[in-house]
Amino acid sequence: MTDLSPSGATAKNMAYPLNAWYVAGWDHEVNRKKILSRKIADRPMALYRTEEGRPVALTDACWHRLAPLSMGSLVGPDGVQCPYHGLQYNSAGRCTFMPAQKTINPSAMVNSFPVVERHRFIWVWPGDPMLADAALIPDMHQMGSDEWAGDGKTIDVRANYQLVLDNLMDLTHEEFLHSSSIGQKELSESDIEVTHDERTVTVSRFMENIDAPPFWLKNMRDKFPDFEGKVDRWQIIEFQMPSTICIDVGVAKAGTGGLTGDRSQGVNGYVMNTISPVDQANAMYYWAFMRNYRLESQRITTELRDGVHGVFAEDEEMLTAQQQAIMDNPDHEFYNLNIDAGGMWVRRLIQRAVEAERAMMASDADLTDAKG
Repeated sequence: MTDLSPSGATAKNMAYPLNAWYVAGWDHEVNRKKILSRKIADRPMALYRTEEGRPVALTDACWHRLAPLSMGSLVGPDGVQCPYHGLQYNSAGRCTFMPAQKTINPSAMVNSFPVVERHRFIWVWPGDPMLADAALIPDMHQMGSDEWAGDGKTIDVRANYQLVLDNLMDLTHEEFLHSSSIGQKELSESDIEVTHDERTVTVSRFMENIDAPPFWLKNMRDKFPDFEGKVDRWQIIEFQMPSTICIDVGVAKAGTGGLTGDRSQGVNGYVMNTISPVDQANAMYYWAFMRNYRLESQRITTELRDGVHGVFAEDEEMLTAQQQAIMDNPDHEFYNLNIDAGGMWVRRLIQRAVEAERAMMASDADLTDAKG
């Protein structure tokens, strides 16, 4: 038996890196109409925009009595007001007003988290702000490219975020969980190739001369209305630290070069996924399906979004049941199959990041004790 959780940790005790970028919401969700409440990696955040349009993320708890700032109101060009006693904070998290007194306690402040708006998402860094580097934001350029069209949704998953990553890194489950849409027996019969480096893991699968499953047959006929016959199918899954997975998927007329680079006789999509841990048993799952054909068709965009949403609803039901089973069996250790290779590497990279952060925190604590 192999423990899928590194360092002997049980499945339900999976952790997450803090010095990393996570999505806190779609760009349109963060605005000046209402302060958005989110919890990322066990850290409650209040998100809004300044009058200039810059996104801000503050700790969602007033310094005074911990009242949620997300229940408050926006004040001035960049501030928020506590809904309970009226303390005001600027976008840097410093208190700028206290009721019934002129002197402001210099310790009155809340955390202001680094924020970047990119790829139609609002990204936050819950860890050490001095280490926040925008260059580390995962590449999801298809989300904003004129060469791709698509849309997506958010799933409030009642499961640990690493279970969602497991699900996406092994698409063999499509044969069994999504048999009416994208599943087929060739998924289990084909070989996979797994590569990795310090921040990414890639799983590749190629299937030649097969029948197109219902989902892909519809897509082929959206581009080639009279299509009949066999297809070549590909799945190239790329994980990027800490929790983003972009999947290059598609089919092409069999033997026309779809598996070697010429996809002109096929349809190509990217399933964009980024998962933000809320706590140990909940996650926010942001996804979109982007395509590079028939870009002008809103009908196809909507049909693809709704079709993929139906597929992911089946995943959500399974992940929720799996999380409950993990909580009901706290001593159980996961077993590994060959199909788990990609997911195992993802877990190793995440665990290495967590352990590195723990070591750094311990070193800082020892240094503080020595000075004290």
